Amino acid sequence: MKVLKNTFLLAISVLALNFVPADSVRAQQLDTAGLTHPSKDSWPSYHGDYSGRRHSSLTQITTQNVGNLGLAWVFQTGQNATIKSSPLLVDGILYFTVPDNVWAIDARSGHQVWHYTYPPNKGLHLGQRGVAVYKDSVYMLAPDAHLVSLNIKDGTVRWNVVVADSSKGYWTTHPPVVVGNHLIVGVGGDMDNLPAFIKAYDPETGAMQWEWDATPPSGTPNATTGGTTWMPGTYDPELNLIYWGTGNPTPVLNGKTRPGDDLYTCSIVALNPDTGKLVWAFQVSPHDTHDWDAVEIPVLVDGTFDGKPRKMLMQASRNGYFFVLDRTNGKNLLTTTFGPVNWTSGVDKEGRPIPNPDKEPAPDGRFIAPDEGGLTNYRSPSFDPKTGLFIVDAHPSYSIYFAKPADGSYGWAGADYGLWGKGVLEAIDYKTGKIRWTHELGPHGSGAGVLTTDSGLTFTGDAHGNVLALDTSDGKTLWHAGSGSPMQSSPITYELDGRQYVIMGSGGVLFAWALPEDSIKGEHHALSTK
Repeated sequence: MKVLKNTFLLAISVLALNFVPADSVRAQQLDTAGLTHPSKDSWPSYHGDYSGRRHSSLTQITTQNVGNLGLAWVFQTGQNATIKSSPLLVDGILYFTVPDNVWAIDARSGHQVWHYTYPPNKGLHLGQRGVAVYKDSVYMLAPDAHLVSLNIKDGTVRWNVVVADSSKGYWTTHPPVVVGNHLIVGVGGDMDNLPAFIKAYDPETGAMQWEWDATPPSGTPNATTGGTTWMPGTYDPELNLIYWGTGNPTPVLNGKTRPGDDLYTCSIVALNPDTGKLVWAFQVSPHDTHDWDAVEIPVLVDGTFDGKPRKMLMQASRNGYFFVLDRTNGKNLLTTTFGPVNWTSGVDKEGRPIPNPDKEPAPDGRFIAPDEGGLTNYRSPSFDPKTGLFIVDAHPSYSIYFAKPADGSYGWAGADYGLWGKGVLEAIDYKTGKIRWTHELGPHGSGAGVLTTDSGLTFTGDAHGNVLALDTSDGKTLWHAGSGSPMQSSPITYELDGRQYVIMGSGGVLFAWALPEDSIKGEHHALSTK
């Protein structure tokens, strides 16, 4: 096995500093077909396709040759902010973000095409997870909860509309999801007792089309607030349903002021994308009192379950449970834990965890697993259809939760003090919920998402700043490269001019890895002579 170690010294030697004139780049008219059936030379949406599986059919990089991966190029943002976005690839151009910034760069060389900077604002600059592309526009959500349309050729602004009032505590971080002629967006803002929602906008004009409220509007008597929708959902074109996760109720850690289940917080919801009407909902954490948002990616898989063909939805949730649902109706097929969990007294007949009242935060503290960050979080999982493995960056952890009466009816209303945690990549058999293999990622945990490929590879990152390539069948390390900084994004892959690239953000740097061109040409020649 070959193991290649790379550092920033090597990265500097191939640093992309040149610029490509915008008028020399042909801008593709990305349409619904391109989003629904992505080609191998594209990664047109946050997950790669609508399913959220983050799996690629590319096979040039294999378990046998992955040890030969080397740097193809790197791009320095020059920003202090960490790259949390998942880059999009459309017609040879990569589009990615950090807060207040969007770049278009050449996917073959890493050379900058254009750079857009959003005006100074008072929005929460927590992070930015990317953009959406549709037809000839790039769409971003800004920190101050504005939705902006940019010209795909040069990054100039076409329109700018307000999604929510940032002065009240709303913010936005995720990329919009394009479904038909709808730009679908959600919001953050769970520290200010705000109602949350999902909205759809017209891609051409920015006019709002519909709004679905996760919790009732402000001023509704005896109503729960919260339910933020700060990660992108997924979409089933056949059923014409979008699937989205919602966040925690507020006040965050005090459940006494909001008795009951607190619908539709900490839920997976299925909506009609044309009307915004709720079709079904499954509550992952009824009456949450630990800040366990259920916004983790709802992954869509077609396969067999209990010997029957099923259209399924899977989520490894922040509260420590792994769920398999029938996505046609939201009925539960499987509920199981995937790490240490001690806050429930069991699972009800609908497959929902039953909160244990003795584990609610209290003035003298409660020992809870997992911690507030959860057993997983924003880190994208991947589903490998060949092995049937759902692979997730997990965070086994323990904490002590406190209630603070002085803050009892507003905001956080308590505190969480983490005791211990680590990062572990887990491969879950979706049919049984059993963990087939694990791979240690280091102390405290990793911020990297997961990518799998048809050639049997799993790409991710560890807590030490290493990009990893593992064997999907058993989790063994086949290759790693030091990036110099922890990762907070998910890898993508694509093929251009017969060469497969793997892209990963680390700190403020975007890295592109590929096999040496000579070896690719040699393989092509060998195949042509057979």
